[in-house]
Order: sequence, then structure tokens, then C-alpha cells
Amino acid sequence: MVEAAEAAVEGVPAAVSLAPTAAAPALGGELLLPGPDVSPDSVRSGLLQAGPLAIAGVVANGAAVVVTVVLARLLTTKGYGQLNVLTGLFLVVSMPGSAVIVAVVRRVTASKGTQVRQWARKMHRRATVAVAVFAVLVVSLGWWLSGVLNQTDIGGVDAILIAGAVWVLLCLDRGLLQAHRNYRALSANLVVEGAVRTVAVLALVVAGFGPVGAAVGILVAELATAVHARVMADRVWAGEVAGDSPATARRAVVVADLVTALVALAMAALLQNIDVIVLGREAPGQSGSYAAVSVASKALVLGAVVLGGYLLPEAAIRWRQGGHALRQLAVTVLLLAVPATALVVVAAAAPHLLLSVVFSSRYLGAQAAFLPLVLAMVCLSVTVMLTMYLLAVGSRWIAVVLVAGAVAATVAVAVAHGAPKATATADLVAQAGLAAVVVAGFLLVHHRRRSVR
Repeated sequence: MVEAAEAAVEGVPAAVSLAPTAAAPALGGELLLPGPDVSPDSVRSGLLQAGPLAIAGVVANGAAVVVTVVLARLLTTKGYGQLNVLTGLFLVVSMPGSAVIVAVVRRVTASKGTQVRQWARKMHRRATVAVAVFAVLVVSLGWWLSGVLNQTDIGGVDAILIAGAVWVLLCLDRGLLQAHRNYRALSANLVVEGAVRTVAVLALVVAGFGPVGAAVGILVAELATAVHARVMADRVWAGEVAGDSPATARRAVVVADLVTALVALAMAALLQNIDVIVLGREAPGQSGSYAAVSVASKALVLGAVVLGGYLLPEAAIRWRQGGHALRQLAVTVLLLAVPATALVVVAAAAPHLLLSVVFSSRYLGAQAAFLPLVLAMVCLSVTVMLTMYLLAVGSRWIAVVLVAGAVAATVAVAVAHGAPKATATADLVAQAGLAAVVVAGFLLVHHRRRSVR
């Protein structure tokens, strides 16, 4: 999949001609891609731009909560723990897709040019072939992978890994939507993903296919979402304006952007799921109850990733113009602070009640881990948002920091030997330390930027 991701951004043409329009206001002599007709530097404009993504995130995450609650009641605690491991695998395997988004946005917003639509169609064909080859390899090695992961159902592992590869393909088109700053189309794609996943997963589990059915449902949803994203991206770039010849991207720069984003975001995915993976291996009997706590806590990180779809192109565009996107960052923090605060209050005041009502009393046993894990995911959400910003502006050192953080988190949770509260507490210490380092680095980057100006 790394080779497919590299192919997806190598030689990418830059954005369409940035002629000034009512929907593309100028900033300091520089021009923006088409976007909402509002002042680009106000918090109000940021809320209007990011609002559809926030709403789509609420809808998609709301659907995910419904699915989670229903599955918790339909599956055994062991089956639910297995599904949580599979979901963690999906997030890790699919992370190269986020790197593709970063690389596409950075190249498409770099300068003016034409033929984005033509290039996208060609890259999409190549990436589709790469996904097909990957699927054949996964099916061929499924028995071995299942044994390594202590999973009894080969079909579930196969389906979830292929779904992750399809998500990488999907991200090529999501990157094009972000680069065009078409947040409404991107929001619609998120809603499609949430809706199809809800229907497909629940239908297959109710039919009696268990965790394997849920994994296949996720695969069906990603296939449908990828088709929708391709249609939307092709449509929004259909009206590109003829202009100069496409800018030729240096291969070394493209590969550096891609590899940096791949490493950084893979580490972010590992940081989000390492506690579940380690606990599931060290204490399988506790995996179901810990999964209930984990799912509720980690919705915050998913929200940060969704809002990163707005922050990434805004930061890339404004940084190239000599400015910054601190107001846009403030908007994402504001939108995420509301659910984060509510979840911290519930985790502190009534963890037992929430888990028993939502998941049923079968999943009690890890409620002591709820508050520290929520706080850990708040820290990781900050890390994820700042990582998206730093990748957008070309700060490659963040990848090294995240690698160190992932190693520290892995060691910390491993030392807990599967005890839920100890695992969550260790994760909190590691995540808080990492967030502090990332915040300090972020402030240093902006201090240097201001000094240069």
C-alpha cells in the first residue's frame, strides 16, 4: 500500500488557476482556491466552513454509537472484544490514506496549473489495481495473519484489512475535495460512510455472522463510500479553469511529504489503539469490558480527525501565503471542546451508570479505566490536530516525535500487563507527555515564523 500511496501523489499537478473570484478572496496579494464567500480570517467564517464537517462528524459518530450499543448487546463479550481488535487493525492499516490526503493537499495547493481531473482519473486507475493486488495477498496470507493476531475467524481479518486498503483509495478523492475546499461534498461523503456502515454491519450481525459479519459490513461501506467520493471529486474538479501548464513536482519532495505523513499518522493510529491491542493480547477476558470504555473515549479522536479535514487545507494554503491558520485551529479546538468536556464530566461522575445503560451490565468491570482513558484521548486529540497542522506547513520533525511517543506508549501499556485501570493510566501519562512536547514544538514553529516576518 505504500507503493500505491506514492503512485497516488507522484507527479500530481497543482491546483486550477487561482483567478480571483467572489468565492476566492485574495489575502495579501495571494489567492485562495474556491470556498465559501466569507472573510477567511474571522472565527465566524471558520465556523461556517467547518460547520458542515462538524455536523457530518456528529451524524457519523452518532451512527457509530448506535452500532456500538447494538453490537454490544448482540455479540458476546468475547466476540465484542474480537471486533474491537479488528476495528483497531482497520484504523492502523488504513492510516496510509491520511498520508495520501496530506500529500495531495500539499501538492495541489502549491501553485497553479491544470488537468487535476485528468490526473486524478489516471491515478485512481493505478491505485485501484494496487488495492486489488493487496487484496489477493491478504487472502493468501489470511491464515497466518489470523494466527499472529490470535483471531479465530480468518474471514474477519481478510475483510477488515481489505477495507483498510479501500479506505486508502478513498482518501485520494477526499484529498481532492479538501484541496478544492469543498467541505460540503466532503461532509456528504462522511455521512454516506456512516449510513452505509450502520446498515451493512447491523444487517450482517443480526443475520448471525458475528464479528466476521461486522468486518464484511465495514468493507461494503468503504466500497460504497469510495465510489461516492470518486464521483464527487470528479464533479467538483470538472469546472477547472484552463491556465498554465501543470507544475512539475519534484519526486524527492513528493516522496518526502508522503513518507513523513505516513509515519506520523501511522504512529497516531498506533497511539489511539495500542492499549486495546496490548490488553486484548495480555488479558483476553478483559477485552470486552475494556472495549466498551475504549469506544466511548476514542470518539474524541475520530472527531479530531474529521475536523482535520478542514484544518489541513486551510493551514497549507495560508502558510504558503506567508500567514498562518491559528484562527482556523481555534475553530477546531472550540468545536471539539464541547464533546470533550461533556465526556470528561460523565466519565468522572457516572461511569458505572453510563456503561450499564448503554452497553449493559455485561460490560462492567473496566469502568475505573474510563476517566483516565478519556483524558488520554483528549491529549491525543490535541496531538492529532496539531500534527495535521504541522504536516500541512511542512514541519517534518513531528514524525520523529510521534515515533518516540508511540514507543513510550507501547512500553507503558505493556508494563500494565492487561489490568484495565493501570493500562488506561499508563496511556494517559504517555499521551500527556507527548501532547506537551507537540504543543511546545508547535509554539516554537510559530515563534520562528513571526521572527522571520
